[in-house]
Amino acid sequence: MIYDLAIIGGGPAGAAAAVYAARKRLKTVFITESFGGQSVVSTDIQNWIGTVSISGDKLAKDLEAHTRAYAEDIVDIKTGERAENITKTASGFSVKTGRASYEAKTVLIATGSTRRKLQVPGAEEFENKGITYCASCDGPLFADQDVVVIGGGNAAFETAAQLLAYCKSVTLLNRGPEFRADPVTVQKILLNPKMRAIRNAIPVKVSGEKFVTGITYKDAEKTEDAETEIKTTGIFVEIGLIPTTDFAKDIVKRDEFNHIVVDPRTQKTSQEGIWAAGDCTDGKYHQNNIAAGDAVKALEDIYLAIHAK
Repeated sequence: MIYDLAIIGGGPAGAAAAVYAARKRLKTVFITESFGGQSVVSTDIQNWIGTVSISGDKLAKDLEAHTRAYAEDIVDIKTGERAENITKTASGFSVKTGRASYEAKTVLIATGSTRRKLQVPGAEEFENKGITYCASCDGPLFADQDVVVIGGGNAAFETAAQLLAYCKSVTLLNRGPEFRADPVTVQKILLNPKMRAIRNAIPVKVSGEKFVTGITYKDAEKTEDAETEIKTTGIFVEIGLIPTTDFAKDIVKRDEFNHIVVDPRTQKTSQEGIWAAGDCTDGKYHQNNIAAGDAVKALEDIYLAIHAK
């Protein structure tokens, strides 16, 4: 069977695309390991539009329920499957997973990305107990508290700027002597009296009991093993994202960070017939709402492409 569309990924982008594909009556195969995306680990998401507060687990269940409610005989849902590669065929594309291969005229890649994790003692133990990888999801939970941001790029400084709106203080730990964020951004955020940044700060361990109570770092420029502990209840890690795009590396163009390059007007990739949406792309901002919107935009364009042929 040749589907009109293959959607790869089950986060907000993939689910939004599946709902729109069903409503537009595009025969679709929906391939995902699971529903939910990165936010599934968040305990309280407060920026999913239309919902004041929702856990990541509940969001994942809602995305699945919405997708299945419209799927009927239009969208074939294949869960527990991970795309391994995409190849061009005479009729369109073949998406290979560990279980099967699916033929489709068009493809939408919505596989998101994974956060690069902090690799120090205590980091895994206190994940979601003070350590978080999503300021937009979890930041308001730390209102009026002293928090730490780990990282030195634009994402780290943007996270710090967001936290400064409601946290008592924000301390940023940067491993190197120079920040990777835009100088204008750095200068503006460091002017805030509640903000401080420590350079050459290498995280050593995270401390706590039931929840985080502090983080210890050492100075990269000092030869001795002197360590400093910062008392904090919240640690926001912004040390990079790893886009889930390796399976598509031979068919679409990626940037230096392995994000899929797209036309922001249509979400088209460098390969005719393949679109991409959400955190796996080189879009400037990565958020659940933006991912869903990008996917809807892509679906509108895919529908026109299919029916204009």
